[in-house]
Amino acid sequence: MLSVVIPSYNEEQMILRTAGVLESLLSDEHILHELIFIDDGSKDGTWRQICEAHEKYESVRGVHFSRNFGKEAAIFAGLSEAKGSCVAVMDCDLQHPPQTLIEMYRKWEDGYEVVEGIKRTRGKESAARRTATGIFYRIMSKAVKIDMSHASDFKLLDRKAVDSILEMPERNAFFRAMSSWIGFRQTQVEFDVQEREAGESKWSTRKLIAYAISDIVGYSTAPMQIVTGAGIVVFLLAVVLGIQTLVRYCSGHAVEGFTTVILLILLIGSVVMFSLGVIGYYIARIYEEVKGRPKYIISKRI
Repeated sequence: MLSVVIPSYNEEQMILRTAGVLESLLSDEHILHELIFIDDGSKDGTWRQICEAHEKYESVRGVHFSRNFGKEAAIFAGLSEAKGSCVAVMDCDLQHPPQTLIEMYRKWEDGYEVVEGIKRTRGKESAARRTATGIFYRIMSKAVKIDMSHASDFKLLDRKAVDSILEMPERNAFFRAMSSWIGFRQTQVEFDVQEREAGESKWSTRKLIAYAISDIVGYSTAPMQIVTGAGIVVFLLAVVLGIQTLVRYCSGHAVEGFTTVILLILLIGSVVMFSLGVIGYYIARIYEEVKGRPKYIISKRI
């Protein structure tokens, strides 16, 4: 059986549409399936629409969070609830083309255990957002040693791969990188990002930046290395200025300039504060992991 996990946040306009499209498509292909909608603490009528979809389609199941825990938590909840021999994850807005799901399933039947959805085109994006996304994925690719420049959450995993991911205890998880990191026999399927049929994107620029920082810290020590590099640069600068000062002092020309001293203090102070901020962020992540709180809390199931 194929389990399709569909994280949903304020998607009341898309629930019935998505359920109908997937139900029709998978039934026509004679694929035994279940559709698992995860309501991530929506503030609109998303849960009511999931209940209606459940009454209309026997394959629909629903999980409702006690509050908004984020898309990553919704994905992991869906993986935990899934009963299928393989599990697919896709967005509720149908920007991940449902027809590609069939191609993924056929790849799984051919013996592949992780089928990655790779974006051939990204749809309509601003130049600034496209640039920021490119920088983020270059950093992530170096962190996990896998090319993630066109990666997405749209993928299909064999039961063995799903169980391996669920065994990882970390609270702040990045599903997109984790599914690549686990290995197994992998392949890729390309798709074109479709235009959203209804509603609007839930990802603001602020949320994307926070999401990127969290994932980079979770999978890379690059920020710590930047701190080390900045420390080395400041040290070399101090050595050069120290030598210059000694030479001028020995030659009888004392170094003048109160402005220079102030600039040096500001430079070194900035580097120190930046370094403390980066270290503090890593400590905060450690603190969150040590508390051991659950990734999510489920309030309802259908």
